[in-house]
Amino acid sequence: MMNGRKREIRIWAVLVWLLVWQLASMRLDSDILLVSPVRVIHRLGCLMGTASFWRTIIFTLSRIAAGFFAAAAAGCVLAVLASCFRKIQEFLAPAMLAVKSVPVASFIILALIWFSSKNLSVLISFLMVLPVIYTNVLGGIRSVDKGLLEMAQVFRMPRVRVARFIYLPQIMPFFHTACRISLGLCWKAGVAAEVIGMPRGSVGERLQQAKVYLDTPDLFAWTLVIVALSLTFEKLVLYLINRAACLLERF
Repeated sequence: MMNGRKREIRIWAVLVWLLVWQLASMRLDSDILLVSPVRVIHRLGCLMGTASFWRTIIFTLSRIAAGFFAAAAAGCVLAVLASCFRKIQEFLAPAMLAVKSVPVASFIILALIWFSSKNLSVLISFLMVLPVIYTNVLGGIRSVDKGLLEMAQVFRMPRVRVARFIYLPQIMPFFHTACRISLGLCWKAGVAAEVIGMPRGSVGERLQQAKVYLDTPDLFAWTLVIVALSLTFEKLVLYLINRAACLLERF
């Protein structure tokens, strides 16, 4: 089980920042430049009372989640193959380097040329997460204790048991770290893709509309929604990984 240090957010610190926000809003005295937190919360409450709000949440959440889980699965599979076959690792190295180096905006524009914008956030989230998962899991496989592997070979331990009792416990911390790093990244990249591509019914489209119409309360309200979704999704995924690690330790 991973015992990473918890990131604690103190209530007093949040209240201080909200006070600073409120004072800055009162000083500027312009809802277009900086709306007050009270107005934002009120607007968010109004949005949550509409069916279109929840449809928008489901649209974006389902696509970014699909991109993340597909990338996590693909990254693990490719890392295992790369650890077994050096040629596969050499073949994948330029592609992974390109995905990590090329700006997100370039991928979004290219994807819009080749595909429709409806599932754009799936592709962009996938591309942002894949190299992180691949690199970390491959590093975890390489870090496995060679002495344990030699012992397993001497005692002719079946491959399934070697994977279960030697590889998985040592790879899980690397996978946990990769997920923690990439979860926020996939949300930022996925929503950015929606803002540029503006698929109908997405959070990105609502952000773009708020910008066009100078609707600052909507802009801040949807930004809070993105932050809440990202944090909730991250905690859920990491909780599931930790539960999986606990089960591995028990059986």
